[in-house]
Amino acid sequence: MPSLSCHNLLDLAAAADDAPLPPSPASLRLPRVMSFATAATPASPAPARRVIVSHRLPLRVAPDAASPFGFSFTVDADTVAYQLRSGLPAGAPVLHIGTLPPSVAEVTSDELCNYLLANFSCLPVYLPADLHHRFYHGFCKHYLWPLLHYLLPLTPSSLGGLPFDRALYHSFLSANRAFADRLTEVLNPDDDLVWIHDYHLLALPTFLRKRFPRAKVGFFLHSPFPSSEIFRTIPVREDLLRALLNADLVGFHTFDYARHFLSACSRLLGLDYQSKRGYIGIEYYGRTVTVKILPVGIDMGQLRSVVSAPETGDMVQQLTEAYKGRRLMVGVDDVDLFKGIGLKFLAMEQLLVEHPELRGRAVLVQIANPARSEGRDIQEVQDEARAISARVNARFGTPGYTPVVLIDRAVSVYEKAAYYAAAECCVVSAVRDGLNRIPYIYTVCRQESTALEGEPKRSVIVLSEFVGCSPSLSGAIRVNPWSVESVADAMNAALRMPEAEQRLRHEKHYKYVSSHDVAYWAKSFDQDLQRACKDHFSRRHWGIGFGMSFKVVALGPNFRRLSVEHIVPSYRRMHNRLILLDYDGTVMPEGLIDKAPSNEVISVLNRLCEDPKNRVFIVSGRGKDELSKWFAPCEKLGIAAEHGYFTRWSRDSPWETSGLAADFDWKKAAVPVMNLYTEATDGSAIEHKESALVWHHDEADPDFGSCQAKELLDHLENVLANEPVVVKRGQHIVEVNPQGISKGVVVDSLLSSMVSRGKPPDFVLCIGDDRSDEDMFESIVCPSNSSVKLPATSEVFACTVGKKPSMAKYYLDDTVDVIKMLQGLANAPSQRPRQVHQLRFSFEGSL
Repeated sequence: MPSLSCHNLLDLAAAADDAPLPPSPASLRLPRVMSFATAATPASPAPARRVIVSHRLPLRVAPDAASPFGFSFTVDADTVAYQLRSGLPAGAPVLHIGTLPPSVAEVTSDELCNYLLANFSCLPVYLPADLHHRFYHGFCKHYLWPLLHYLLPLTPSSLGGLPFDRALYHSFLSANRAFADRLTEVLNPDDDLVWIHDYHLLALPTFLRKRFPRAKVGFFLHSPFPSSEIFRTIPVREDLLRALLNADLVGFHTFDYARHFLSACSRLLGLDYQSKRGYIGIEYYGRTVTVKILPVGIDMGQLRSVVSAPETGDMVQQLTEAYKGRRLMVGVDDVDLFKGIGLKFLAMEQLLVEHPELRGRAVLVQIANPARSEGRDIQEVQDEARAISARVNARFGTPGYTPVVLIDRAVSVYEKAAYYAAAECCVVSAVRDGLNRIPYIYTVCRQESTALEGEPKRSVIVLSEFVGCSPSLSGAIRVNPWSVESVADAMNAALRMPEAEQRLRHEKHYKYVSSHDVAYWAKSFDQDLQRACKDHFSRRHWGIGFGMSFKVVALGPNFRRLSVEHIVPSYRRMHNRLILLDYDGTVMPEGLIDKAPSNEVISVLNRLCEDPKNRVFIVSGRGKDELSKWFAPCEKLGIAAEHGYFTRWSRDSPWETSGLAADFDWKKAAVPVMNLYTEATDGSAIEHKESALVWHHDEADPDFGSCQAKELLDHLENVLANEPVVVKRGQHIVEVNPQGISKGVVVDSLLSSMVSRGKPPDFVLCIGDDRSDEDMFESIVCPSNSSVKLPATSEVFACTVGKKPSMAKYYLDDTVDVIKMLQGLANAPSQRPRQVHQLRFSFEGSL
């Protein structure tokens, strides 16, 4: 079968001259045909295609002997992947990619693929049965899913959670790679927007980004994201985090889930986030990964059609008659470890114990949806539910009265809607759940039921505080599901609540649910995904890393790597060169125990300083005594210490200070404040400089250290408000410097001195790696911001270390590249003697 990703007709023809072409429905973006519109009716561009990727295709499958495939297919309108189409732009083509049920997956034929594509805009991913079982039931359902719900695999034999298995993880990666292979066949990365759903496909953004660096990728996690303390127990935790960061937009149901994700990024990858105009963004190798928080809603149109159906109305009447004189409560849950069905039954038992007047009246109907996974843990949940319900019914049941009704058979959507509409209270006691839309559905069914016309619309929800929908339903009675007594009290409060209060709570819930439906959620996510991808084609992208460590670096169009071949010709031509080098992270790597320069660094600096055309300076935030000791072997090396407060031109020249008044009385007020935060923050320390104070928290807890740094910044700004100092926050530091001191100011001073001596620099090389070095770059890259004007013929090279957004126009990868660059310059021969020799030879020849 030829590839479905051919966007050019000539390529398509060349790809398969003799092969039969598959059908090409509108959802497959073949080349657009040029149309000529009149001036009165300009043609509008076609909306970009949306590619929805989920584990399962939104299809229902039933055996059908009359079908050529042995199965019949219909749309599954209950799936979120299908319902979200209502919120996408009108006219936008939609393509679904996912797997088929195992029974159908064996029918792997091009004919079935083309049939599903043409009739349902669905493209199946075929996984071998054994691979799918290890991927879904092995890694996803019995390792990743329990862990995301806070269940550590400590006792797998009793709880069903498996310990980490590298072989199962490789199956997980293989399945995600198969999804990427299918996407590669059809994706038009310049136009298509890809929306990936849930934890089954956590690794997919990395595989996709590796093949299409500019792909527009959104990911929404429908399950909880656990605390970083739980997530960090995953042996491949960095791989999964980097995979999420390879998306442009990452969505979560609640702020708690997003907060845990941001904390994991900070603690495990050292990444900080920023909030700007309502959007949370993580800077990741030049890309901004946007984090979105919005719970999924329900499909109001589809649910209203179910509630208004005659079948639903008839069942509501039957239930109303069957439970006449009873107080009906309802619960609908999947059969799994975290839905708390057994706890709910225990709370019902406690309710009847504490309130005898409710015996014979209060009824809890529990609908148990079929389990989505398999294993002994599921059987144990079912056995527990049946045992507790049987005990409660035996203890409090009477002829004609069953307090706990457990329905564990297949239930139609109409019957569920009827139970929702007939029940005056909905109880959700899950101990952990990603969202749980049951309360939303219950609220709409109570509002829209035609069988209850004429009755005031009212409802009460008893809701676990560990469920994702809890923050959005402020009128619910929130409970701790682990406290059986609390749940029983909440159920009693719901049954005794005045009707007026029930109506107010119901109106509040219905207003939210009806206005924040699935269309609202999909539209909001789609718009944010477009916004997150708007700069893709204005930047250049490089892929770096191997395997699951792969990432894309996005940089401006004029930002490029500085090569020796590029800089040496300019270096040779010029006569007054100024070379400015930061120290930590530039000529010496960060994180070393011994911070002193290596022999290699000393050697290359001495060789550069030996050239009379060079002026070489180390510009650092470190103290002058420390730098003097380290660079004592470098006789001609200039040093600017403490961000330029102290400067000397060579080893034997005196230290010069900036023209600022040497008044450091402000330290008497700043030191006690810093001491206070140092004592309260384990892993922090104070660095005393002659002109500055620095509070370091790089060895403290990342979250606590960052929080303390913010507080210290505010505290110092208040205490030193009337002092001639500037309080700044950097990477793991809070620093207090005299006003008017920065690396940019010292660069202006050095340039001014060279100009005043009649040797204005015609070649400037400036290399640095952190925020303070950006001041140096600005001074030499933006002449309008500098007090010194360089000659028009000057060659300027501002270079940052590492691929990241910067004022510099060049970059080098690391300190090793910096040393190689400096060695290349030191080895560059001078051109001037050669030019003189050639001129003399030419002159003598002419004579």
